[in-house]
Amino acid sequence: MKLLFLCPRWGSESLSPLEFIRKAREIGYNGVEIGLADGDKLAEETAAIAKSEGLVLVTQHYLTLETNVDRHLEAFEKRLRHAASLAPLFVNSHTGRDLFDLRANLRVFDIADRVAADTGVPVYHETHRGRCLHSPWRTAELLAARPKTHLVFDMSHWCNVCESLCEDQSETIERILPAVRHIHARVGHAQGPQVSDPRAPEWQHALEAHQAWWKHIFALRKSAGARELTITPEFGPPPYMPTLPFTQIPVASQWEINVHMMHRLKEAWE
Repeated sequence: MKLLFLCPRWGSESLSPLEFIRKAREIGYNGVEIGLADGDKLAEETAAIAKSEGLVLVTQHYLTLETNVDRHLEAFEKRLRHAASLAPLFVNSHTGRDLFDLRANLRVFDIADRVAADTGVPVYHETHRGRCLHSPWRTAELLAARPKTHLVFDMSHWCNVCESLCEDQSETIERILPAVRHIHARVGHAQGPQVSDPRAPEWQHALEAHQAWWKHIFALRKSAGARELTITPEFGPPPYMPTLPFTQIPVASQWEINVHMMHRLKEAWE
């Protein structure tokens, strides 16, 4: 099974599309993951260059936040179809809302299934705060209703929601992991979705907890005969990245941390 590491555009928006793509490729990434805001022509240009340069492309839908269900469905479908139109390997979707009940969220997932069927582009759904899959128990509930749903696994959000390293959710999470197709390799903790620097000794326990789940996913996909597993080291810029008071200077380099995570997982698994 081949590991494909994707560079997040998030945090590198100051670079031109060509600069970002070439920097990502030169450092050793196999592809890029690009979030799409409405009318973000630079993101679309970046996606086109990634394809032309032979890199793996994943697009990300994250913007639909409407609280009225009907308006949410309309906006979601429009944005999801646009994300699929760029011909990515798959679309990573922040799907639904935590404030919707299961019935309303299932309507959102129905649209995602329809878009995937119409376009031929798979849609994977991220375990994300504020969304339908905001917690292990809600994700298990959704998978019981839609067992063919595939996930983007970002445990950092669940640590924040559960205010723990999810030790008491291990059985539920183990039932969920076979549905995972893509990993966001960011380390969270009980009080936030991102530690200041996973290289620091005070965060080793959190890092090891996340890496144990990622290793489990790796083993599941390999035993299932998967040809590849995609991973995006996705430590983010401020305000995800903590900053110093008054100056707002980031306490660490987002780029360096993500590159470190890529090399760490390559060494551990390849």
